[in-house]
Amino acid sequence: MAEIAVSMRNITKQFGKKVIANKDVDLDIYHGEVLSLLGENGSGKTTLMNMLSGVYYPDSGEILIDGKEVSIASPKDAFDLGIGMIHQHFKLIDVFTALENILIGLPKENTEKECRKEVEAICSKYGFELDLDKKIYDMTVSEKETLEIVKTLYRGANVLILDEPTAVLTPQEIEKLFAILRNMRNDGKAIVIITHKLNEVMEISDRITVLRKGENVGTLLTSEANEQKLTEMMVGEKVTLDIARDFVEEKAKRLEVKHLTVKNHDDKKVVDDITFDLYSGEILGIAGISGSGQKELLEAIMGLQKCEDGSSVIYNSTAHGVHELVGLSTKQIIEFGLHLAFVPEDRLGMGLVGNMGMTDNVLLKRYRKGAGPFLHKQQPQATAQKIKDELEVKTPDLDYPVRRLSGGNVQKILVGREINNKPTVLMTAYAVRGLDINTSYAIYNLLNEQKKKGVAVIYVGEDLDVLLALSDRILVLCSGKMNGLLDGRTATKEEVGYLMTHLKEETNGKE
Repeated sequence: MAEIAVSMRNITKQFGKKVIANKDVDLDIYHGEVLSLLGENGSGKTTLMNMLSGVYYPDSGEILIDGKEVSIASPKDAFDLGIGMIHQHFKLIDVFTALENILIGLPKENTEKECRKEVEAICSKYGFELDLDKKIYDMTVSEKETLEIVKTLYRGANVLILDEPTAVLTPQEIEKLFAILRNMRNDGKAIVIITHKLNEVMEISDRITVLRKGENVGTLLTSEANEQKLTEMMVGEKVTLDIARDFVEEKAKRLEVKHLTVKNHDDKKVVDDITFDLYSGEILGIAGISGSGQKELLEAIMGLQKCEDGSSVIYNSTAHGVHELVGLSTKQIIEFGLHLAFVPEDRLGMGLVGNMGMTDNVLLKRYRKGAGPFLHKQQPQATAQKIKDELEVKTPDLDYPVRRLSGGNVQKILVGREINNKPTVLMTAYAVRGLDINTSYAIYNLLNEQKKKGVAVIYVGEDLDVLLALSDRILVLCSGKMNGLLDGRTATKEEVGYLMTHLKEETNGKE
């Protein structure tokens, strides 16, 4: 029988008077296992692990490490106890090399040459592939995540917590990560994975603990679990895990994108000569590893990015006629009454104002329609209430700051607001990133409903299983170039994953 590495007993954490993040949670983590921590958004998974890693301090309860009660008041305390957490947002210094990031903040007990040998030994032991002299700004997301894990191991961690570790990885990169995690598990490490991808939970974990509304509702062996059972535990009721893909007969061309090119501040092409058409009644999925131009492509269409000469985006609508969008600002697109809706990647930075409530965030899209200098809140309030009811947004009231809500609720508000404007083109960037399975399927259903109403939908996603199930066509980006346009019904996961990472010559614009 494996020994218990961590015991958390009756852990409770409350924020303010209204939000109970964790309530009397018991959790055991064993040496030599991978434990998956599941739950809907706002169920308290990350908060619980943040208490173990020293980011938060519990209001009550106790934590035992190898049977001894401890107090963890800071991340340093956690590291001293052999606990390390790899967060979704990496904590790396861009202008430093991988080795410099590993060694920063540590006492200089050994020479750099000796430290390099120690790091290389860790990489060799577990199967990491890492260039220690590579600058962070030249690294892929997968390389940065690898570095974070190596950095944590080098600092002596025996308990590793990974928060959504596969969110932006290709299938091939996920396979490599899982092979490394198995090697670490076999070496006696205790590993906790916070994830929403049930197929990955079933593949990598030994045991699964499910949280619901801040409480532990059960732990079971992975060998005794299935996706349906886990979903019902998370939600508390039966949920249908099917993504509909209806075929819409009548299609009209809504966007003609031709030779679209965008450069960044370093004069590098981040969107490189992309050409495609978008039709009403279809979902066009866009696949690509992080930083392949997905964000800039959508922002260019929406007037948020400056396009290079020769770029063209023709918007075609029965109600509004034909318009060239290149050269128009977002403000002009809205003022002309062109019904484009955009759900950006940055929910609270670009999509919503965090300190405002639902009503005021709905009002942001409507204030130019007010008569005279006074704002009328009656209609936005009714719209906000409608979004809250229909999408089951969990908020104390309509004026409660949205930044205090869980990621799933924030995303429901943003998607609901954009759909309420009755768009002809709806563009979404990572609409379900970090969302629980129940909320994710609610978003998929919303997008399908829009498609059936004749809306042209662009869906930028990370989960290839979802892209293949949801999309009518899949446009694959690689290094800013269009590397393939596939039929969503016949494409394979391996085919899409390969095109995401291997740039073909002279494929741009061809189907």
